[in-house]
Amino acid sequence: MQALTKRLAIGAVVVVVAAGAFIVLRGRSDPDANKPHNPVQTVRTALAQKKAIPITVLANGYVTALNSVDVRPQVQNVVREIHVKEGQDVRAGQLLFTLDERGDVSNLEKAKAQVARDRADLADAELTYKRNQELLAKGFVSQSVVDSARNKVDSLRGTMQADIANVQAGSVALGYNRITAGIAGRLGVINAHIGSLAQPTAPLVTIAQIDPIAVTFAVPEKELPHISASYPNGGAPVMAQTPNGKAISGKLIFIDNAVDQQTGTIRMKAQFANGDRALWPGAFVNVRLVSRTLPDAVVVPSQAVVTGPTDQFVYVVQPDNSVKMQKIAVNAVENGEAAVTGIVQGMKVVVEGAQNLRPDSKVKEADAASAKGGSDGGVANHATDKGQRGAV
Repeated sequence: MQALTKRLAIGAVVVVVAAGAFIVLRGRSDPDANKPHNPVQTVRTALAQKKAIPITVLANGYVTALNSVDVRPQVQNVVREIHVKEGQDVRAGQLLFTLDERGDVSNLEKAKAQVARDRADLADAELTYKRNQELLAKGFVSQSVVDSARNKVDSLRGTMQADIANVQAGSVALGYNRITAGIAGRLGVINAHIGSLAQPTAPLVTIAQIDPIAVTFAVPEKELPHISASYPNGGAPVMAQTPNGKAISGKLIFIDNAVDQQTGTIRMKAQFANGDRALWPGAFVNVRLVSRTLPDAVVVPSQAVVTGPTDQFVYVVQPDNSVKMQKIAVNAVENGEAAVTGIVQGMKVVVEGAQNLRPDSKVKEADAASAKGGSDGGVANHATDKGQRGAV
């Protein structure tokens, strides 16, 4: 029994040694057995193109009235009648308020009566002066009498001119009781009631011109030379997007004369047609301004750009279907396209699947069905591959 057990143990050892020898010999005969497995990666690619690409400046803006007027009375008086309602659209020159004009009417009539009396006194003095000249010619009066008569005529003429000026002043004062709109626009809150005392220090209402309307925004100072060079005559196209998603086209009408040193931005203003009241004063909007156009930019999909620890690069597919890391510089990103330097037109770059690539990796193009089905997954993988990808 012991001999049998001993023979079985010796046999097991022989089998183990033979199996190990087989594995060693096989490894020596197959030099690729110890190499890491490196399968062909499925990717989606695109060709670098050369084309003109507009550079858009994005900014936050707020809507302002193109013109705004505080309507104030020029005299202190009681409001007798209000001819408009709050929120009403008015035209320039439209009557808004009427003040109590009875005192001014009385003063004007008094001034007119004084002018009539002055005119009668002047006519009498002129007749006396003429009669004295005739008597002087006959020797019945002295020269001093004629001189006195002439002086009286001149004095009465001056008095009448002063009283005529009083009449004109009274007419102006009377006109202050009719308050009209200085511009066309929309009324705000009316701060007066019939019977209340209107005073020059307090506005009765504010008129805001909202058609056309303006949007004020600020852009980085580095964009100013591009905007000035692209639009030397002004009128740069500006797009404003309302909170509900509506896009409205306008044009640039104002560039401030100084850069804000604290923010490094310069203020601008654009004008928009606003007949449908899509823009309202005080509202915030998103502004897009095309500052310049790159005429012959090399463009790749922005997904193709990989952000490494220090540089940005793309994977370029070689003729043997291997990939090479190519360092690039991103000049601009517009509508999912990146204008880059460092590659030339016609190079094939990897757009999706770069997260699994290393230099010299072999790749193959995904078929249409898998690219369509996995496009969302590829984008997600790019977004989560924080070690290689980043915001461009």
